[in-house]
Amino acid sequence: MSHEVLEPLDNYITDEFDLADFQPFLLKAFKYKGKIYGLPKDFSTLALFYNRKFFSEVNLSAPPKNWQQMREYARRLTSDYNGDGRKERYGLGITSELARHYFLMKAFGGQLINRQGYANFATKKNLKGLQYLVKMYQKDKTVAQPSDVGASSDSEMFGQGKAAMVIEGPWSIPYLKETFPKIEFATTEVPTMNRKKGTMSYTAAYVMNQKSKHKEAAWTLISYLSGKEGMKAWAKGGAVLPSRKSVLAELGYVDNPLYAPFLKGATYATIWQAGINLPAIKTHFNNQFLSALLGEESLKKALQKAQQAANKEIKAADY
Repeated sequence: MSHEVLEPLDNYITDEFDLADFQPFLLKAFKYKGKIYGLPKDFSTLALFYNRKFFSEVNLSAPPKNWQQMREYARRLTSDYNGDGRKERYGLGITSELARHYFLMKAFGGQLINRQGYANFATKKNLKGLQYLVKMYQKDKTVAQPSDVGASSDSEMFGQGKAAMVIEGPWSIPYLKETFPKIEFATTEVPTMNRKKGTMSYTAAYVMNQKSKHKEAAWTLISYLSGKEGMKAWAKGGAVLPSRKSVLAELGYVDNPLYAPFLKGATYATIWQAGINLPAIKTHFNNQFLSALLGEESLKKALQKAQQAANKEIKAADY
C-alpha cells in the first residue's frame, strides 16, 4: 500500500455492498491512511482444544482459565515416560512460531517492532510471556512440539492422543472430525496471561492491482467473492471463518459451541501484522526461539541474537 501497488477500493464500494457487515477489526487491517485497499475474505483466531477423555481420567472437569492453571493441568495430563525416554502423552502441544505466540508477548505490554519498523522484541516485557513456554518445555517437561512425537502438526499430535491440549485454529475442527472421528474434544478461549485475554488473528484480503487494465472486471470478481452470496459458497467447510457477520450467523458458526471461542477471541485478538519487515523478523525470531526452547541458549540471549540479525537484514534492505 505504501508503495502504491494496490488500487484503493473506496470508490467501487456501494451501499448495496453492505460494508458494515464486515467485522470492523478485519477491515481495519487493510486500511491505510483512511482508504480501503483490501476486502477481508476470511479470518481465523486461536483457541484451546482439549481432550475430554484425558481430562476425565485425571479428574479435571473444566478447562484452564489462566496460564498458571494451564501449567498445572499440563503436569496432571502428562503421562509417564516411554522406554525410549519420551513421554507417552504430553499435557500441551505447541508450535514454536512467532505467529502463534506474539499475543503472549503483548500480555505484558511487549511489542514486536518500534516506530521505525525495526525489531524490538528482546525486552523484559516480551521475555515474561514466552518464559512460560520455555519453563514448561524444559523444566516441567509437559510440553512437546510435533517433531518430538513424530507428528507433523499440533492437530495431528492432538488427534493421535500424544497431547491432551493444543492451541490451534478452526481449521483443526474439520480435520479432527474427519481424520480422528473417535476423539472426544472441546474448545475454549485461550487461557489468560497476566490477567489479560489474548489470542492471534489471521486474515487475508482480495485486492486490485493499481496498474490493472481491467479494473471494472477485477471489481466484479472481488465484489462477488467478498459478497454475501460468494462468501457463503466457500465458507461452509469450517476451516476458516467468513469475514461477514451475516454469513457467520447464517452458516451456524455463532451458535456452534466448537466455534464460539474463536468468535469471542476475535474481539481482543492480536492481528498477525507488523509492517513490511515482518518476514525478516519472523524468520530470525523462529530460528532463535527454537534454540532457546531446546535449551541451547537462554531465552534472553536468543531473542537478542534474533533481534540483531533481523535488524541487520532490515538495514541492509533500506540501502
